[in-house]
Amino acid sequence: MADDSKATEAGQRYAKALFDLANDGKALAAVEGDLKSLKSMIADSADLRRLLASPAFTADDKGKGLKAVALKARFNPTTVKFLGLLSAHGRARELVSVIGAFIELSAKHRGVVSAEVVSAVPLSAAQASGVAAALRTALGKDPEISTRVDPAILGGIKVRVGSRLFDASLKSKLDSLKFALKRA
Repeated sequence: MADDSKATEAGQRYAKALFDLANDGKALAAVEGDLKSLKSMIADSADLRRLLASPAFTADDKGKGLKAVALKARFNPTTVKFLGLLSAHGRARELVSVIGAFIELSAKHRGVVSAEVVSAVPLSAAQASGVAAALRTALGKDPEISTRVDPAILGGIKVRVGSRLFDASLKSKLDSLKFALKRA
C-alpha cells in the first residue's frame, strides 16, 4: 500500500479530480471529513488495509468493500461515487495517497498548513499545544495537525509539513550514532 506521507503521482491526480468535483458541488468540507474518517478506519483496521493492498481481491471486490464501509459511515454521495470510481480503475491501493493529497489541497485552499506529527506514544494535550505553538512560530501560519502513534520511532517526534520532514525521533538519533560508530 502507498505510504500515506508521500502522495504518488496517481494519488495526486485522483485527489485533484475529487477536490475539483467536491469544490464545484459545495461538498468540500463533507468530503474532507469523510476522507479523514476513512484514513482513521484504514489505520485501525488490518482487514481494510488488506482489502486495499492485496492483489487477491478484484477491483470489484474492493469497490464493494469500500462502498459498504462508506454507506455504513454515511459518507457524502460524492465520496461514495469516488471510492467506486477509484476501485473500478484498479487504484484502490492508492487510496491512502489520495487522501493525503486531498487533505493537502483542501488545507492549501483554506490557507492553512497541514502537518502530520508522529510520536511513539500519544501526545498529551499540553504536548500537542506545544507542538502547535512551535509550528505556528516556525511556519508563520496556523497549522492543522494530524497525529499518529508509531511505537517504532522509540521516542521523540517526527513532523511532516508538505515535503519537509523534521525528524527528532530517538530511532533516527540511534541510527545516526550506529552509522558514526561503524565509520570510526
